[in-house]
Amino acid sequence: MIVRIVLASAAVALAATAVVAQQQDPIAARKAIMKANGQQAQLATKMNKGEEPFTVEKGKKVFATFQDVAKAHALFPETSKTGGDTAALPAIWENKADFEARLTKLATDAKAAEAQVKDLDSFKAQFTEVAKNCGGCHQTYRKRQS
Repeated sequence: MIVRIVLASAAVALAATAVVAQQQDPIAARKAIMKANGQQAQLATKMNKGEEPFTVEKGKKVFATFQDVAKAHALFPETSKTGGDTAALPAIWENKADFEARLTKLATDAKAAEAQVKDLDSFKAQFTEVAKNCGGCHQTYRKRQS
């Protein structure tokens, strides 16, 4: 019983620390989420091309990671428009409702796709559809990398 209380307390403390860290540096937090999404997108591409062995678990993890983008809503406060080597364009704050709707759509589509992954063919079909969310948002709301 005491062990459970200690573990529960530690989990709450860790979650609170994560929230505080995000509030202190939202740019770093959102960059971490997007980096993880990019790594999973690269893995998905390699699996689709046969350059990486496909497993259902890896396929589902791709979509589970994409769902983390839903957490990004809170990582674009007014105070994070500049600094931190951000690639976020001012258009995010000028059209916040559209931006947040796109994040929500990606997370929702990724959750639905995760449930559909049964084999490589179903993964390919789902990834193709979910990945469309990424490009549309990046073209509108992210500085092009030079």
